[in-house]
Amino acid sequence: MSYYVSYSHAFELLRDIPIDDVVFLGAAAAALAGYLVKGTLWNKPDPYHRTWFERPQEQDSERILNKETRDIAHKLEAANKDIVVFFGSQSGTAEGFANRLARELQLRFGANTLTADLSDFDADSIARVPSSKLVIFILSTFGEGDPSDNTADLWEWLTKSTSVNLTNLRYVAFGLGNRNYKYYNRVVDVVTEALSKAGASALLPTGRADDSIGGTEEDFMEWRDSLCHVLQRNLGYEQKESAYEPTISVIEDDSLTPIDLHLGEPIEARHSRFKSSVLESSVSALPLVKAEELFASSSERNCLHMEFDLSRFPEIKYKTGDHMAIYPSNPEEEVSRLLKVLGLEDRKAIPLSISALDPASKFSAPSPTTLQALFQHYLEICAPVSRDTVNSLCQFAPTAEAKNFLHRLGSRKEAYSDHILRNHVTIGRLLEQAGQYNNIWKSLPIAFLVVTIPPLRPRYYSISSSSIVQARQASITAIVDSKQIHSESPERILGLTSNYLLALKNAGAQKENANSGPIGRTYTLEGPNSALEGGKVFAQIRRSKFKLPLIASHPIVMVAAGTGIAPFRAFLQERARLQSMGREIGQMMLFFGCRRSEEDYLYKKELEEIQESFNGKLEIVTAFSQEQEMKIYVQDRVEEHAKEVVRMLEADAILYICGAAAMAREVSKTVGDAIKRINKWDDSQLKAWCERAKRINRWQEDVWG
Repeated sequence: MSYYVSYSHAFELLRDIPIDDVVFLGAAAAALAGYLVKGTLWNKPDPYHRTWFERPQEQDSERILNKETRDIAHKLEAANKDIVVFFGSQSGTAEGFANRLARELQLRFGANTLTADLSDFDADSIARVPSSKLVIFILSTFGEGDPSDNTADLWEWLTKSTSVNLTNLRYVAFGLGNRNYKYYNRVVDVVTEALSKAGASALLPTGRADDSIGGTEEDFMEWRDSLCHVLQRNLGYEQKESAYEPTISVIEDDSLTPIDLHLGEPIEARHSRFKSSVLESSVSALPLVKAEELFASSSERNCLHMEFDLSRFPEIKYKTGDHMAIYPSNPEEEVSRLLKVLGLEDRKAIPLSISALDPASKFSAPSPTTLQALFQHYLEICAPVSRDTVNSLCQFAPTAEAKNFLHRLGSRKEAYSDHILRNHVTIGRLLEQAGQYNNIWKSLPIAFLVVTIPPLRPRYYSISSSSIVQARQASITAIVDSKQIHSESPERILGLTSNYLLALKNAGAQKENANSGPIGRTYTLEGPNSALEGGKVFAQIRRSKFKLPLIASHPIVMVAAGTGIAPFRAFLQERARLQSMGREIGQMMLFFGCRRSEEDYLYKKELEEIQESFNGKLEIVTAFSQEQEMKIYVQDRVEEHAKEVVRMLEADAILYICGAAAMAREVSKTVGDAIKRINKWDDSQLKAWCERAKRINRWQEDVWG
């Protein structure tokens, strides 16, 4: 009865309020409710807002790509091609070699050759390629013996299908690897073994490059020469005069306006379109919000801690252990040097339209664009010049002296090796040296440079922050590369991306946009169309398999040297947060190696504080290689603590190794020897244990070099 009286009284009061006031109060209440749900039920950030600004020609090319056949046999027939060069590439090196080989076979033999990304075609369609065609595989080995992302379908088909019949297939294969890794060239070995088991015929022994001694280029050239002999001897190809024939057209087009042009915005990898939602985020201009020097002020080296703000990009998310790709630009000095030696300084801003002369051919440069943008943002003009390229440049030499100079370098492996050991050789510097610094290379086609100079690709860094601690702010840890050419020369070869980041840090400290890096190197940091103004970088997130166990109480052993500490900083941040939330934390052991405790012990204070917070759950073992007469490395410390490491591994601890490949190889050997010795195992038992541990992710590595 009391409720009825209260409601009746309320209605009596409302009846006396003027209708205008009721309407006003209702509108005000609706507005307040709308404001409270802003960003939840309405006005949410659109993660695809960027698509409003994508160029129509890029969307058109995507639709065209999706309409193309995924049957390689049909493609070869329709395009009238006799040879296909497949590439399986993670960083772009294998793709570069595939494109080079296809151009050279066309030039030397007139062979109708197609370059193909493995992920563009269905793997089983390879079985339908007739014996009149030749299939070439150029495959890189990624991580711990893994295939590249775009090789995954071929790998799955060859290793898991039971009814593969390739008796009509003729093929040759070349692998890219590094002996510092335990599974040197495993991918090409597994693929060629599977091809042979399925009845395919190899026309040439498999070639294998070894990058541990910088021999990839020479290994490729030697294998390619053997392939050319096979084409002549076994397949009836005849070598012709190898005069330059362009494969692309580069035309100045004044009708284009700046809004039409690619002026430096990153062009994402074509093969990533098939799996980008899983493997990579979009490329965005991420603001740099924090940049610190990690090495002691007394050090002559630099190591950077940099944090990037993700809050404006709701579609970009990372997980602890992931990588960040940084897109650099070339220093202004190298850009100016190349434009000057080509005599094109006054034409650097003229719009260029680039197109393939063969519809079946592909090239990596964007179009339309400008020379300035090509040299600054899209081509790796600071990369070493291959001996093959030196030989090819002879035909465009402006003088007889320049031609003789290049011929002497290019014709002998030893002569070129000696030259690059004593000189910093980029394309611009080489043309300067050959032309004696005052001759213009007027006859050198831009089309030649576009297809010969490798595309400028991003560099990947392990994210050194935890996604549950800093969900919208990701950090990286980057050593700044600077290598003296030789003891008699003050000149240094500077790492492209790390010195770009150093210039960005220095610019932020000095509140400038264009700033000098080390040794007077300058960068235009505001980016194309001022897209990076205010201290930003083009970057994206790439997924990694290097992950903490889901159960926080699971024990872990971590081994790192140098910037290999980056993901382990993130691991420890995450476990510290979980501990603060009441979760039980498993036993942890961290081995870390560097030169000196007071110079390059990265995150020293932070690690000491976090170790104390774990109350005995974390043991940190350090190795300082240059603090005593006999150098001590991280693998030596692992050997000293072998019993404890093996005990933890037998208790299901996960082993993580991060850093240089040479270090990882030595640590792996040390751990393997300890397990074998303590358990009194033979080689087969150790091999079986190691293979199982890696298969179930109880042994994980994130290594480079």
